Amino acid sequence: MPRGSKAKYTSKQRRQANLIEESAEKRGYSAKRAAQIGYATVNKQDKGGKLSGSGRGKARSTSSSRKGGRIGGRARKSR
Repeated sequence: MPRGSKAKYTSKQRRQANLIEESAEKRGYSAKRAAQIGYATVNKQDKGGKLSGSGRGKARSTSSSRKGGRIGGRARKSR
C-alpha cells in the first residue's frame, strides 16, 4: 500500500477526519493543509490505528477535542 493511502481508515475515522477538515477550512487553512490536520488529529486520538476484531482496539485519547472545546468556550465567555 502506498504511503499516504487512506484505505485502512474505518468509515468512522474518515467521517471524523472530514469534519475536522471542514472546520480547519473555515478557519482559513488551505484544502491540502486542512486534510493533513484532519487525519493527523484522528491518528492522535486513535493512537495510530484501529485493529479489527473483538477487544483489539486501543482506548481513544480525547485531549485534542477537549482542548478545542476549552478554547471555544473561552472565546465565547469573553464576548
